[in-house]
Amino acid sequence: MINSAFYKIRNFHTLWEELNLLWRRDQLSQQDILFLADNFPNYAALAITHKAKFNQRLEVILTIKEFIPRGELRTISREMKLLISAIIVMITFGWSNVRLAHFRRILVYPDSYYSTISKKYHRGEVNPTHGIIVISCSGLLEGLKNDSDGINLGIHEVAHALKLENQIYSNNEFEFFDTKIYTEFQNLANREIAKINTRAPTIFRLSGGFNDHEFFAVALEVFFERPTVFFEYNPHLYGILVQLLQQDPRVWLNK
Repeated sequence: MINSAFYKIRNFHTLWEELNLLWRRDQLSQQDILFLADNFPNYAALAITHKAKFNQRLEVILTIKEFIPRGELRTISREMKLLISAIIVMITFGWSNVRLAHFRRILVYPDSYYSTISKKYHRGEVNPTHGIIVISCSGLLEGLKNDSDGINLGIHEVAHALKLENQIYSNNEFEFFDTKIYTEFQNLANREIAKINTRAPTIFRLSGGFNDHEFFAVALEVFFERPTVFFEYNPHLYGILVQLLQQDPRVWLNK
């Protein structure tokens, strides 16, 4: 009885949030749409029906995330917000209600910044304790400039957030990964990590061999930017990621 009451309250709260979100949603302008078509290849390649879904999801992300300038950055441009939000939508596109709810704040630096936690300079990071994604403008734009090299800072950091979100039990989004599929992914990932660390030929860069978290982020960079190359290199691993993320970039990208 107590559990039933809890879920009713939680579902009512979720419904109220959705109605409130619908009322205050940050709607895309025609200029926003044209900007995305010119600067975000994955969006430009979508079919019309998928674009409509993408637009709706993008408006939600723009509404619920707080973008905070850091360093010498005084304001965050609309274009930068669009690009960061578009990456979140692209990566979570396979699920209808995954919005990385835990990560409400996105800190944006103009360039590399010094982290007081790691005592190192970074271009991006994820802080699950405080629900923060950190991105540098220069790093993000550099990753988007070449959209077929398998190196993309935005995808990398959002991938970290996605993996962590799946394990955070304080909101309604946890455990959206299929457990069986994710276990299979981990088994295949461990083999690739071993190959990276023994310098065997691989399409994944060296940082992917650091641990399973880094490999997941590096793998998603290649998955979205070089899907055909990824598939030809390891169709089993690629297919497992398609199942895990519930989408296949090869469907709309000729890469």
